[in-house]
Amino acid sequence: MPEYKLPDVGEGLTEAEIVTWRVAVGDTIAVNDVIVEIETAKSIVELPSPYAGEVTALLVAEGDTVTVGTPIIAIGAAEAAAAAPAPAPEPAAASAGPPRAAAPIDTNVPPAGNPTLVGYGPKQRELRRRARVAVPVADAPVAEAPVATAASTRVLAKPPVRKLARDLGVDLAGIAGSGPEGRVTRDDVQAAASGVVPPAAASAASAAVPASVGERETREPIKGVRKQMATAMVGSAFTAPHVTEWVTVDATATVELVERLKARRDFAEVRVSPLLVAARATLLALRRHPLLNSTWDEAAQEVVLKHYVNLGIAADTPRGLVVPNVKDADALDLLGLARALEALTGTAREGRTQPAELAGGTFTITNVGVFGVDAGTPIINPGESAILCLGAIRPQPWVVGDQVVPRKVMTLAVSFDHRHIDGATGSRFLADVAGIIEDPATALLY
Repeated sequence: MPEYKLPDVGEGLTEAEIVTWRVAVGDTIAVNDVIVEIETAKSIVELPSPYAGEVTALLVAEGDTVTVGTPIIAIGAAEAAAAAPAPAPEPAAASAGPPRAAAPIDTNVPPAGNPTLVGYGPKQRELRRRARVAVPVADAPVAEAPVATAASTRVLAKPPVRKLARDLGVDLAGIAGSGPEGRVTRDDVQAAASGVVPPAAASAASAAVPASVGERETREPIKGVRKQMATAMVGSAFTAPHVTEWVTVDATATVELVERLKARRDFAEVRVSPLLVAARATLLALRRHPLLNSTWDEAAQEVVLKHYVNLGIAADTPRGLVVPNVKDADALDLLGLARALEALTGTAREGRTQPAELAGGTFTITNVGVFGVDAGTPIINPGESAILCLGAIRPQPWVVGDQVVPRKVMTLAVSFDHRHIDGATGSRFLADVAGIIEDPATALLY
């Protein structure tokens, strides 16, 4: 019978965590039905099935991390045969042998109305699988490996909540959810834990630390997005010599512009905020200072100038920091940019950002102002040369002419790679961004 192997969904994926099975043993599935959610180093991805048939075994449990090429599900051929012309009947004696494998279906041409998502089934090149003992879930004791539950009886909980429950050793099936439609929340899981050390953490702690310490500490594995973030930030901080500069600017005109845009009919269905104006100001300033939209190629000892801007927006999510980017943001008008930013940040918060949306960024904006923070020294996103940090907008006394008046004030900070961007270039870029935020009408000069 065919086994669906964990595919590389993009960007050189080497492993992924099985977050949630969408099917159970005995379910009948069609080609492109979503069968599982996996968490890669960058995002949560839904994998569709390249086969039609009956699920005969789930080979990996929820919460397990497996390498690319590892079989994760076995699918029988009963329904797969219906997708192709029926073969001639075989002798009865043949029925005693193993079931025939379902022929893989070309997912590059998906059925109408059911587009292929990501993941294209097993590759032609076989990968070595990790040594393990695979027990079909149907035969495994429920208490030892609760891999999946039928969709009709599955506990409603988001992937981060399921992860928290696994880490705390809490059985979701025994919790009455307090969220919408009975969904289990983080508070529900933490309440169920009642301060008890998770079994896995307790066993690990007992072998290395006194019990009194183990009762006061828990350990959480670093994996997925958080592991990728840690690796990327360390690599960036100790590879590119960072320089950070700040400027404090009167953003009153930007705040007023935001209010006017909100009142416009064409902006009524999109979220408008100072981030939109800052993003537009950044794109305009990059036209004058393209070095901040470049890449340092260490191997070739060259600076690669990008004649497009894939604008990244650092987004805080339950799984960690991710930086999806708007492709060709410099080609969008203000309304198009507003729509793109809204879609990008909304998808990121839901944990549904796809690997392609995280790749290829050329410049990043991080907005710490949403947390009430005034400024910061951001670390450059790997593969880029600069990052802009937006601080909180606060009413402050400001000198206008000869008078001190209350104004809306914010701090901007830019970090850049000092290997090829000197202080003068970085300063001019920051001054241009600040000038547009202080007087958005100056954007007409760009």
